[in-house]
Amino acid sequence: MTTSQLIQDHKPGAARRQGRPGIALTVIAACQLMVVLDATIVNIALPHIQDALKFSTTDLTWVVSAYTLTFGGLLLLGARAGDILGRRRVFMTGILLFTFASLLGGLAQEPWQLLAARALQGMGGAIASPTSLALITTTFPEGPERNRAFGVFAAVSAGGGAIGLLAGGMLTDWLDWRWVFFVNVPIGLLIVALTPQYINESERHPGRFDITGALTSTLGMASLVYGFIRAAEKGWHDGLALGSFAAAVILLLAFVFNETRAKEPITPLRMFADRNRSGTYVIMLSLAAAMFGMFFYIVLFVQNVLGYSPIRAGLAFLPVTAAIAVGAGLSQRFLPVLGPKPFMMTGSALVVVGLTWQTFISPDSSYLGGILGPMLIFGFGMGLNFVTATVTAVSGVAQHEAGAASGLLNAMQQVGGSLGLSILTTVFGTASKDEAKKQLPKFLADGSPEQKAAFAKTHQLPAPWGHEVLAHGISTAFIPAAAMAGLGLLTAWLVIKVRKSDLEALAGTAGPGMG
Repeated sequence: MTTSQLIQDHKPGAARRQGRPGIALTVIAACQLMVVLDATIVNIALPHIQDALKFSTTDLTWVVSAYTLTFGGLLLLGARAGDILGRRRVFMTGILLFTFASLLGGLAQEPWQLLAARALQGMGGAIASPTSLALITTTFPEGPERNRAFGVFAAVSAGGGAIGLLAGGMLTDWLDWRWVFFVNVPIGLLIVALTPQYINESERHPGRFDITGALTSTLGMASLVYGFIRAAEKGWHDGLALGSFAAAVILLLAFVFNETRAKEPITPLRMFADRNRSGTYVIMLSLAAAMFGMFFYIVLFVQNVLGYSPIRAGLAFLPVTAAIAVGAGLSQRFLPVLGPKPFMMTGSALVVVGLTWQTFISPDSSYLGGILGPMLIFGFGMGLNFVTATVTAVSGVAQHEAGAASGLLNAMQQVGGSLGLSILTTVFGTASKDEAKKQLPKFLADGSPEQKAAFAKTHQLPAPWGHEVLAHGISTAFIPAAAMAGLGLLTAWLVIKVRKSDLEALAGTAGPGMG
């Protein structure tokens, strides 16, 4: 079967095998799992990647950022492509690009090759992910059946990060770091092979691509994230950091200006006319900003302070996945009865509690006493929010705009995660440098000659002084993380409303378009 045959434009209803919604949902969820977990699967492998390809510490950050920035920045364009060209066709194209980029990443021999592959992975994910969510709206009728499908999709989205950490640890320990990329190849090819058989093509709607909007938004966010990362390394007075912030402001203002005047913008402003949908986007942005940072820094803590192996570190996150699944199942069950507000408020409040608890992390913290408890609270709160946000974002949207609505939700998650991690990195860098200045005299007074000789070469404080530095930086970084989640709680309280039309639609008694 050739690529052209795989992605040919079928008419609606042309899938060869019908009556298999379970298989269709499995294919869609497998795509989302592959795309979402790839944002975290490399985290545990980063030290091995650094050693193999000789990355500097600063450049290593871009192994993560190159993916999340292109993913988040191009999601809206990918969603638009699905509406214009047909969602199944675009879905398969995105999966093929993602699979090819994964192969390139596993074969990389130089840093620039891996970064280019990560950017291509982000592009493929940006094409496939919003289209996969929109395919649910054309595959499952509105009501309980679609809500269940959204529940599965949202649980996969929420738990994919933790699953990626576990998979990354297993692949790195048992095989090689390159397999965190190679593992996507057979999965991607299987998805592409099954899609024409079990998923119908959607109607194609005439339209134009807003390339200017896509470029200004992506480059603007990249400049903003780079500014924070640069400031963490060089300080807030660094000229390049300040220049990046200025460029970000100009580009993002140009993006807003373009969207208000473009005939067919990638971000239709009418999507924000619905109060609940707008509030949902803000909540997703703020919670994702906190979530990405939590995973990143807890991984550092359990490996560098607690001394966990990659596999053990991945296993340490399994309870989070379970908590997310429980929260997702609970909200999916009662969302048609209570509406989104109670779940968004409760979920956001729990996330704040979990992150606030983690501000007390110290070198003496154990996994059971200082990590597991707050992670369970955090995970349950995120589970309540993910299902609710997914359903609310696309509820009442016309089918031809479902791609734009779902693309905005996904973009908020990825852009929020990228921005939040960069902000937390800045806070972490400042706090850890201050703590290092306090610990250095103690190290010079009490350190052994061997430790001092190693420090002269690496400029890294050994344990226990280095553990103090790392723990202080992490605990301080969780303060703004909790504040970001607090913004989500405030939005849920002041913006989200429980409306009768929403409850009717969620229960399956209202027709499409209501809300």
